[in-house]
Amino acid sequence: MRIGVFLVLFQNLPFEKALDKAVAAGVNAVEIGSGGYPGNHHCPVDDLLESRAKRDEYLEAIHSRGLVLSALSCHYEPLHPDQAIAKESDEVFRKSVRLAQLLEVPVVNVLSSLPAGSADDTQPNWVTCPWPNHFTEILDYQWDKVGIPYWRSASQFAEQHGVQIGVEMHPGMLVYNVETMLRLREACGPALGCNFDPSHLWWNGVDPVAAIRQLGNAIVHVHGKDVYIDPFNVMVNGVNDGKPYGHIPDRAWTFRSIGYGHDAKTWKDIISALRMVGYDYVISIEHEDAMMSTDEGLAKGIALLKEAGISEAAGELFWA
Repeated sequence: MRIGVFLVLFQNLPFEKALDKAVAAGVNAVEIGSGGYPGNHHCPVDDLLESRAKRDEYLEAIHSRGLVLSALSCHYEPLHPDQAIAKESDEVFRKSVRLAQLLEVPVVNVLSSLPAGSADDTQPNWVTCPWPNHFTEILDYQWDKVGIPYWRSASQFAEQHGVQIGVEMHPGMLVYNVETMLRLREACGPALGCNFDPSHLWWNGVDPVAAIRQLGNAIVHVHGKDVYIDPFNVMVNGVNDGKPYGHIPDRAWTFRSIGYGHDAKTWKDIISALRMVGYDYVISIEHEDAMMSTDEGLAKGIALLKEAGISEAAGELFWA
């Protein structure tokens, strides 16, 4: 298993300087944004699609440093009721899939996005309760009329290009937990998999190890990100929290560097569970810790993953 970094962390640096920063930090894989919310700071998608020479040069910059490109990431809003946003999101996704095939990158990471509550609404609508009955009607519309049709077509497109989709389970989206992830995968086919990020699960009360066991081979990519759950604030107001991320003392939960929300034993259990279900690819650190610098947060995360990680094959069971 490799330790990687989501290179958007160094979006203020030119591409090769960002790669040098990743190498100096001690990772051996990079995940790169190809548009949408992550931006494409280090991935000139159109230029790379048009020129094999530029693609060769791009990959040489990565591979010559001992790095692998684990995924392209284009989290955006293809189910958004604003058709301009949805169209742009779909274009970014399809370009990312085409480029991933040309670069021989196996995964394109996305969000499932979230539709409106009806064809007449102008904003997405996240339903968290089945009653009153209009909520159930909204869910039927979101899944049957918008979500499944779009992602079934997108999955077919990805499969045709030899690429898997890594959907990140994220509250506020159509896919936000294991059940919704597997529902969409069952409807759309095995090209649609999961980019597993435990941080979003913890603050919803989910045990990541149990989630990994249930997801199994649906996991195609993994994010390394932790979260601190404030027990006092949760006891008062619960876990759903719309306050800005910077209001840390008042929030129910806060994204933290790996090890600052959950200890090494917890991460060892996660990594062991990933190995148990056959995942042996990359854990890509996504730094979103408002209380720690990018350099320090990445260094702390790498150190803990090096302690918790399993990098060699198990070998023969000589004792059995």
